[in-house]
Amino acid sequence: MDQHTRAADAAGESTTRIAATAVWRESGLFTATERAALSLTESITTVAQTHVPDEAWREAAVVLTASELSAVIALAVTINAWNAVGASTRAWPVEP
Repeated sequence: MDQHTRAADAAGESTTRIAATAVWRESGLFTATERAALSLTESITTVAQTHVPDEAWREAAVVLTASELSAVIALAVTINAWNAVGASTRAWPVEP
């Protein structure tokens, strides 16, 4: 989280929106496009439980272009893969 928060800050994202990311569903700070990307990303991250619901896919497909959909999928899958590698190899300390 620290790495991504610093990157968002460096890219000019507001502190308010960075903090609101954890509650994006309840926040009015995100556009329909951002909300669709966040919803699809969460579904991909929890694919074992959600199986990426049709609703999440349809919602994203309505507001994202084909290349934006591809980018969201590629980024979510890649980040989740690296998280799995890191957790599996204990690449970072895990606090009890």
